[in-house]
Amino acid sequence: MNHTRQRHLLPLLNHATLILFALVLAGFGLLSPKFLTAANLSHLLVQASSTAVIGVGVTFVLLTAGVDLSIGSIMFVAAAVAGKLALGGAPLAVTLPAILGVGMVFGALNALLVTRLGILAFIATLGSLYVGRGFGLWLTQTRAMNLPDSFLTLGTVRLVGVPLPLVISGGVVAVAHIVLTRTPFGRQIYAVGNHLAAARKAGLNTRRLLATVYIFSGLCAAIGGILSLAQLGAVSPTFGTNREFTAIAAAVLGGTSLFGGRGGVFPGTVLGAVLIQSVENGLVILNADPYLYPLVTAGIIFLAVLIDSTRSRLMAHWGQRKIFV
Repeated sequence: MNHTRQRHLLPLLNHATLILFALVLAGFGLLSPKFLTAANLSHLLVQASSTAVIGVGVTFVLLTAGVDLSIGSIMFVAAAVAGKLALGGAPLAVTLPAILGVGMVFGALNALLVTRLGILAFIATLGSLYVGRGFGLWLTQTRAMNLPDSFLTLGTVRLVGVPLPLVISGGVVAVAHIVLTRTPFGRQIYAVGNHLAAARKAGLNTRRLLATVYIFSGLCAAIGGILSLAQLGAVSPTFGTNREFTAIAAAVLGGTSLFGGRGGVFPGTVLGAVLIQSVENGLVILNADPYLYPLVTAGIIFLAVLIDSTRSRLMAHWGQRKIFV
């Protein structure tokens, strides 16, 4: 590939998600008139709110060149604890903080394994995935739990005409975006992802920074669990399964690099989450074979990795380092 073609390819890769999103909207819109209706698009955004939130959490981890594979298990444990408390008569004022607490505890566990024991993030969070899934199955005895109607109310209530899940996810995205783009802490996260040793030599407390992003990822997983519960109203033994891969795919599709130091939550990760949900929503409307859903999701993940690796290779070749997307 000559230099001219490479220079033209890089802008296309930087806007690949936006192009794919437009193609998905146009494609499903032509195949089904129901897809582009206001009601369906509103429903689609509400469905994407959970993926957007957990994607925000994993974006912070990826920016430091780490990874968090325990997100789905954190969601499951948090949901299991919520189910036990709710069915025991605990009000939402007790249940919701407990869910957030579970997320932060698991995030702190990941932080301990990575920053203090020096275990690779992939191995540490993979272990947390199995520990969390096993603990959740033990806690629920592998039985589904139907939650009180108060949880479903969270998914249907509106604030100034906007569904509550969108308000919550929008708040998380706004805070995360401001932190990454407007604060010294955000710039330090990018510095750690670009070169950990150099950031440490510059005087940054890299252990504290890494610990914070894993705890934040756990918190986002818990919030995502709340949003999912608000839409499903039940906790099943498969709750949260493989959600970590969806979150990572959303972040990478949005321009966050698996190699660290480049990316952002808005519009990046948010657009990636909406794109993935649009594909799933479109397949449901078309009444496609449910067995195709995992294959489509796998294809999206492969595409995200291919785009990121190609973009990173070209940027390294041209000596570019785009931080915010």
